[in-house]
Parts: sequence; structure tokens; C-alpha cells
Amino acid sequence: MILRDPVHGLVAFEKPEESIIERLLEARDVQRLRRIRQLGLTSLAYPGADHTRFSHALGAAHVMARFLGRMRNLEHELAPEHRLTREHAEEALAAALLHDVGHGPFSHLFETVAEKSVHHETWSERVVLDESTDVHRILKSVRPDLPGRVRRLILGHHELPYLAGAVSGTFDVDRADYLLRDAHFTGVSYGHFDLDWLLRSFCLSLGGGRLPSLAIDGQKGLPAIESFILARLFMFQQVYFHKASRASEWLLGRIFARLRDVLETERSFVVPVGLRELLLDGKTDLGSYLALDDPTMWTFLRTLEDHPDPVTSDLSKRLSARRLPKTLELFGEDATPEGRRRCLELVTDIARRRGLDPTSYVGVDTPSVIAFEESTKAPISVRFRDGTEQAPSEVSFLLGRLRGQTLTRPRILFADELRKDVESALGLGGTRAVGLAGGVFGDRETQGSLKGPEAKL
Repeated sequence: MILRDPVHGLVAFEKPEESIIERLLEARDVQRLRRIRQLGLTSLAYPGADHTRFSHALGAAHVMARFLGRMRNLEHELAPEHRLTREHAEEALAAALLHDVGHGPFSHLFETVAEKSVHHETWSERVVLDESTDVHRILKSVRPDLPGRVRRLILGHHELPYLAGAVSGTFDVDRADYLLRDAHFTGVSYGHFDLDWLLRSFCLSLGGGRLPSLAIDGQKGLPAIESFILARLFMFQQVYFHKASRASEWLLGRIFARLRDVLETERSFVVPVGLRELLLDGKTDLGSYLALDDPTMWTFLRTLEDHPDPVTSDLSKRLSARRLPKTLELFGEDATPEGRRRCLELVTDIARRRGLDPTSYVGVDTPSVIAFEESTKAPISVRFRDGTEQAPSEVSFLLGRLRGQTLTRPRILFADELRKDVESALGLGGTRAVGLAGGVFGDRETQGSLKGPEAKL
């Protein structure tokens, strides 16, 4: 099978072990990923960000195929029992393709819809293990034990540690593809890194009596991993934490929160079964969950514009018209927990005086991400020609400084009609950033803050 991909160019799955990719693409559970956008509502900020989980899954499988090729070039360093077999390769390729098969509509955003609902990783496990799914039947037809082995590998467990690290680790195939793909479709340059050199720099850690694990060539690989880490950090700062993207996701969350409250007393309104059960009970069956995708949810959201509850209707109309909440990014004392609470109370009072329910029209958003964290489950070391090895943070000044640091972008969000009152109440001048969906007042649109290791993700 040969495909053309806008990120990787010509993508080929032609080896015997790679035939499992073509077979799995026939599964309805995998084809469903065509109907789930990779970045949720980010296209409201970056119009080109319409790519899907399906294209990302194929990209991750392609990167895995390239990684397997690199490991086979190194197998002369390994004992026979530690070398890749065809069975190992099939497991790795299937895990790379299926790692996100359990994502719900709007990708990660949907995980916040139901407070008690499980995350997409658990749904992915269920898709792989449930006998009713096409994915399970295809895997089992290859080998009876394959569903269980793929499930363990998706979770980062395998008897070959270097294979586990490639599926779930600091430099795994998932991150390697989504950084490049998201940068391409959002039209930014922040997410670019040298994938070719990174793959070429991979080697194996063979010391200390441990099983062989993934390492980086100390003479050639440091710039590759540094650019990888910086690409991820910049993508969070500029794309994933973009004010319009975060505001739209917060607004959708408010719609579902309001709908959950309405459904507690009024259950006659037609709601997709899986969504209704997730909102009210935090759980649903696998079939009802997989029936939910982006087109289904957008169609349902349009019906909410005519909902008898005025708040549900109004919020839905705002999202449909891209009338997003305005944002105030917080800095200094305002960014502290006490400062955020103080600002929220002030804006909440303004909303009440204007006749708006604060729980639906005012909120705080505090996204954060750890800039660089050395995995304990799948550690990667830097290997030098003399056989010595060190942790990346001990070798790289940059990674040493970023290790354990947390990037945080706290914001107050509020309905657009409150903007002038909020500006007046907070005494905003030209240096404070009040972001609109399509622009920014002031000069601090892209700033964030790096906090110490005590900050939590």
C-alpha cells in the first residue's frame, strides 16, 4: 500500500509485517477517526487545522515503520532474544495506528464533557479488547494473543523496552507525528524539528545488565532532541494554548455543563444516547460511544440553538457564530491562585449585575504543560562512544534548564458584552492583554510564565 501524505510525502506499507496496517484500515473503528478532527476546535483559531485523527494515526504508523528500520540496522549489537521479530513489528505497527482509536468527538476536549468519564486511553483499550469491534476481530485473526499484546504496548509495556518507549515515551512516534502534522495544518513553523536526524540518532542503551532500551547518540543526537523538545514547548505556547482555541473549548464545555443540568429535570429533549448517558451517568456502552463523532455532535449542537432553555440556546448560538468569550491573560500577582480568585470574583460580580449567569458566562482557564520530563517508565539516555551514558538533562544545558519546568497560561474568560466593564473595573492600560477571538489589545499575546518543579500539570 502506497499513500501520499502532506507531512511525510510518500508513505509506503509494503513489507509483509506491514500488511497489518492495510487490514486494520478496513475496520469501521479506524475509519471513524476520519470524522474526528485532530485538534478539536482549533480551526476556529487556525482555519487550516481541519486534519483528522485518521491522518495522524497513519502518520504515527509511518514513523513507527521508519523507527523499526533503524532498530534493525542496530540488531547486530543485540543478543538474538532481544532482536525484533516479525511478530514484534506487527505489534508495534498496530499499536502506533491504534493508539488514539478511542478518541471521542473534538478529541481531548470531549474528555472534559463528563466529569466521571474515562479518558480516551481507556476507550482505546476497550476497542482493542472488545470482541464486538472490527479492530479486535482483525487483530485476533492475525494471532489470538495479538489484541492483548497491542493493548499492553499502547500502555507502554513490552518485553523490549526500546519498543515500549517508541509507543509511549518522551520521543514516541505519536509526538513525532503530531508536532509536524499540527504545525503543517495550522501554518506555523514552531513545531518543525529534524525527524530524519532524530531517527538516525537513535541507538541502544546496553549497559548495567538491563534489557536494551532506547538511547541517543551523544555525538550527533543532542541537537535533534533539543529541537524536538523546543518544538513541543512552542506548539503548546502558540497553538494548543491559543486564546481563541481555549475560549472556544471553554464555551463548548459550558454548553455541555448547562445541558447536563437541564437534563437532570427535563429528559424529553432528543440527545444522542452516548452523550446523554455520559452527561448524566459518566459512562456508556462502547457502541454508543463509538457512534459519537464530530459531524454528529455539530448537528446536535445546531438543534440546541432552538432549545427551550435560554442559556443553552444562547451559548450554542454563540459557538455557531464564533462569538467566543473574550480573554484576559493574567500576569504577576494576578496569575497566582489568590490573584485568579480575586479577578474571577470581580468579573463574576459584573456578570451578575448585567443579568448573566456567572457559571455559564465567566470562568478561569489555567492550561499548563511540563516543558521536559524524563520518563521513568521508558527512560532514554545519551550514549557516548566510550560506552558511558548520561541522562539528557545532565548533558544538555537547555534540557537541564527545562527539566521539571511548567509553562502556564492563566486567563479569565467572560462574555464579550462584559469587555468594557471588565476593562474599567480592572483598570486596564495598554500593557494588559485582553484578547478577542480575532486579535489582541496590548503587546503580550504570546507570553506565558515558566514556573518551578512544584507546579503541577
